[in-house]
Amino acid sequence: MNDFITPFANAILQYWSVAWNPMLKKDIETLEKVQRRFTKRIPGLKDLTYCQRLARLKLDSLELRRVRLDLIFTYKLVFGLTGLKLSDFFSTAQRCRSRGQPYKLFLSGCISAIRHNYFTHRAARTWNNLPEDSTNFSSLALCKRIV
Repeated sequence: MNDFITPFANAILQYWSVAWNPMLKKDIETLEKVQRRFTKRIPGLKDLTYCQRLARLKLDSLELRRVRLDLIFTYKLVFGLTGLKLSDFFSTAQRCRSRGQPYKLFLSGCISAIRHNYFTHRAARTWNNLPEDSTNFSSLALCKRIV
């Protein structure tokens, strides 16, 4: 059963989530409704709550998956695993790195809400809040397990 759901979710619901990520609550809820409806139609899961269905299927909410994909893409940028340059998206923080993880990104100020929710700001806020002690940056596979 989960073999069918995972490709569906990856192919349709997560497509380009790094480039397009809804910022309005109504848009987030509309997107999540797709997964709610789909999981409710799986035989044997109709009477369970959405959280119970996700747990039974070993799935995360779409919102959580978008955050995770932002962090994975940021990891790839920081460690040069894409054909893109980190400097086209972020500046590395030059201040003392005495707290938190050592790969902090500079977060410039912004005035508009649109810019505030753009990938660079959205990902940098989450990335900079990763704890040093529980985040393993030695490989993408290890980082994916934690994020």
